[in-house]
Amino acid sequence: MQNPDIQKAIRMQQAKETIISDFNSSVDQRVDRYIEIGHQWIIGNHHFAAASSECINLYRDGHFIAAVMMSHSINEGIIMFVTDRVGLNENKNDGGAKSIEDLISELEQNATISKTCADAARGIYGSYRNDVHHMNPKVSGIDFPLLARENIKRLAVIEGEIFGADITSDGKLKPRKIRFWDLNADGTVSAFLRLE
Repeated sequence: MQNPDIQKAIRMQQAKETIISDFNSSVDQRVDRYIEIGHQWIIGNHHFAAASSECINLYRDGHFIAAVMMSHSINEGIIMFVTDRVGLNENKNDGGAKSIEDLISELEQNATISKTCADAARGIYGSYRNDVHHMNPKVSGIDFPLLARENIKRLAVIEGEIFGADITSDGKLKPRKIRFWDLNADGTVSAFLRLE
């Protein structure tokens, strides 16, 4: 019987070689996927920022089902965030909660978001959200690589509109929609950079 320490070392080396081989054989596809989505390079450092960046990396690395699931959550998180920031009532007249679709429509109607942004948010919400969330049998027929790419590109549209920013001639960040950024006392903003 082999020493348990030797067995562990062998398993670790085998796992390491497999992971390196997998990465090396897929690096070009990963780079292509990362570049093609055109994600927003900077967003406000809010509760969904890290998840959004991780979602991009899931897609880049070929974890398409997980990227779709996360895109649904991030989309809804951003819509709720925007709803809160503009003081939109989240409840219907009868006291029940408005649906995400209702909130998207209301945000579009009051010109908080553009039709393009609203359509992107609706596109993510309508992309088998409940079937994927509940892993209904319908998921076996979904083209997840395609759906993940579409949803990540839609998320880029949403984040680009909400968190779009420019760099001034003196090198300062100038958010286009300042109400969606948290301003510090010194006039700076807390940002989440994605500069890979």
